Amino acid sequence: MVEALPRGCVEFISQSAESEALAQEYITEAVVARRMLVDALHIAVATVARVDVLVSWNFRHIVNLDRIRGFNAINLRAGYAQLEIRSPLELWKDDDQDL
Repeated sequence: MVEALPRGCVEFISQSAESEALAQEYITEAVVARRMLVDALHIAVATVARVDVLVSWNFRHIVNLDRIRGFNAINLRAGYAQLEIRSPLELWKDDDQDL
């Protein structure tokens, strides 16, 4: 799917010590369980990189209102901006749809 996106719309980012520490904070504050470290890192890397929107199909651990609120509470407390987390369906644009 990434290959279908226009080149200018994709940026690859990596985890850092800063994002690892933020992910650990999500776990410490029980936003996600320790076994969900990969999901916590996903959110933390996006937060530290200040992405515009994180899009995910993971409704259990990421696109979940209680978790989104938890991630963002920690983000704000740590001095980061809130992270927009959406499902692909929220961003889907149907060109044939009447507005």
